[in-house]
Amino acid sequence: MTAELNQFDLWTGLAGGLALFLFGMDLMTAAVKRAAGEHLKTLLGRVTRNRFLGALAGAAVTGLVNSSTVTTVILVGFISAGLMSMAQSVSVIMGANIGSTVTAQILAFNVTRLALPMIALGFLVAFQARWEAWKDYGRMLLGLGFVFYGMGLMSAAMVPLRTNETFIDFVAALANPVAAILTGMIFTALVHSSATTTGIVIVLAGQGMLTLETAIAVALGANVGTCATAGLAAIGKPREAVRAALVHVLFNVAGVLIWVAFIPQLAALVRYVSPAGDVPRQVANAHTIFNVANTLVFIGFTTQIARLVEWIVPDSPITADEPLKPLYLDTALLSTPAVAMENARRELGRMGSYVADMLDRALPAVLGNSRGALHALEAMDKPVDRLHQAIIAYLGRVSLNRLSEDQAQTLMQLVAMSNDLEHVGDRIATDLTTSTRKRLDEHAPIRPEAARRITAYHADVAKALRQAVQAVMEEDAALAAEVRGMKREVTVLSRDIARERFRHVPDRVDGALMAYVREVEIVEILDGIFKIARRIARGEIETEAEPEPDATPVVAAAR
Repeated sequence: MTAELNQFDLWTGLAGGLALFLFGMDLMTAAVKRAAGEHLKTLLGRVTRNRFLGALAGAAVTGLVNSSTVTTVILVGFISAGLMSMAQSVSVIMGANIGSTVTAQILAFNVTRLALPMIALGFLVAFQARWEAWKDYGRMLLGLGFVFYGMGLMSAAMVPLRTNETFIDFVAALANPVAAILTGMIFTALVHSSATTTGIVIVLAGQGMLTLETAIAVALGANVGTCATAGLAAIGKPREAVRAALVHVLFNVAGVLIWVAFIPQLAALVRYVSPAGDVPRQVANAHTIFNVANTLVFIGFTTQIARLVEWIVPDSPITADEPLKPLYLDTALLSTPAVAMENARRELGRMGSYVADMLDRALPAVLGNSRGALHALEAMDKPVDRLHQAIIAYLGRVSLNRLSEDQAQTLMQLVAMSNDLEHVGDRIATDLTTSTRKRLDEHAPIRPEAARRITAYHADVAKALRQAVQAVMEEDAALAAEVRGMKREVTVLSRDIARERFRHVPDRVDGALMAYVREVEIVEILDGIFKIARRIARGEIETEAEPEPDATPVVAAAR
């Protein structure tokens, strides 16, 4: 009965401690991402020209949010937008590995006795603070308290394992570095968290159950195991995401292969530079030295690594069957609203470019006499509708987070823009094609002079739409203001077309009146599209205005 009770205490202590550890990590990471998410993109974007600064930025961002996934996704966005080359992103990914060691350094502090005070104080701040930023600080402290408390529970539960023969035999098997590396790799792949593996290793090493050499080998395996998470997350993602994940895999695997033969030397080094007898700190330092050394070794080969992954994952055009299949609506980023909305913005850029292409193709279809061209134009609207629904659903999930005032305003702008672009698609695929079919049925040809004027008007409307989309993509209020300023000249051109055509109605040419009606319809539809373009531009101008200091907890998706 006692053995069963000990077994129960052991496994519930381990499971409960691990659950609190993971919950605390998630709570702390989510709070940091909410508080700092707006600045991540800016930090990484400013250091793309220098590989060493790129590595430092990658380390800083990953250490701050405890998530190399967030760092990688921001990089994918930069690469796709042409703001960063693959070679420049490699150094940031290397730095992200260094940043992931920050967690191990924190866990190495023996502050279990402070866990409950941290939880109490963090809870008080999180639920009583007036400002949202302070609430996030409270959640950070609360999460950190749960992390240390969970480690304390696991440490206490593992004490009986010192005399357990099965466990002793298992640890003896880990004296083989390959077995230890495989253990760390498999466990990390299962729990999707190298920090969890490192935390358990630190606990075991602190209890004297693992030698420093074995602990280092398991930590090396965790570095490889975390690549499984990155690899799985890249499945079905754009080629830039696959390439970034591949860089992560190649860098970590190569680093482990280099160090596996030098584990004793690494252990001797960390014993020399770390406090005597502080095995948890020695494990954490080994983890840091390993990743820093790997970065210093490989940072000179970023161009070659980039060329290798670009060769392994070559460019592949989007298929014609699904021209607007969502590429950037990554559910892994939903807990980071700033980054998630940036990805939604990129999808809107694709949607806007596609709709602008629709508008370009609409002109020859509307002025010509081909019903097949009209049918092709109608077919182009289906991908727009699908992407619109996907973007709205994604932003709806983003809105379930606590959003600051400026984040809420940005989200509403993106929702409105998605609706507006979908409306433009409908105007083109439904209104313009319907009007043209009626004209063809009525045998009412458009005069060359009218076609010339409509072509000029269409060019101005198309320019306004593309510039409005570009203004939102680049968050360029000046360009948006330029679109807003086009109203007078475009409106004058619209009125001139209507008046000029009306003067020719009494010419008694067969079908002249019906042709006039259809030409006016075309102008009115184009005018409606121009108004939508100006509305998109206005949304960007309003978003760039100074936000209020307060925050709002939840914003529901609109329309």
